[in-house]
Amino acid sequence: MFDLGKECDMAAQSSSPLSRKKLVDLYYLEMRAKLLDIAAFLDRVDRAQDAASALADFRLEAMRQAAKELLSVEPGRAARVQMCLSDPTSDPIPDAAGLKGASGAYAPACYMPVREEGR
Repeated sequence: MFDLGKECDMAAQSSSPLSRKKLVDLYYLEMRAKLLDIAAFLDRVDRAQDAASALADFRLEAMRQAAKELLSVEPGRAARVQMCLSDPTSDPIPDAAGLKGASGAYAPACYMPVREEGR
């Protein structure tokens, strides 16, 4: 079984062969662009006609939790962000009818039993 704590400890102990300055020099513009993409996406969601319903969307809530992890100074951010965007359960969804693929975040409502009419 995957041990998140052990993986985080291993990640914290290993070091990059590049200096911090070299890493920033190489990747800053790429990461800057990704942050701007996320900000633009969230702005579009805010401007949507039904923006109020987006507040309850489990995927956006997962993104908010992941963003909080990005601000952490503790090692292991990537693993914690991945867990924010992952389904922590191992049980199959009771009724997967209508689901066409992964949603990219944990949707607790999918795990509630579906009641058939007349039962």
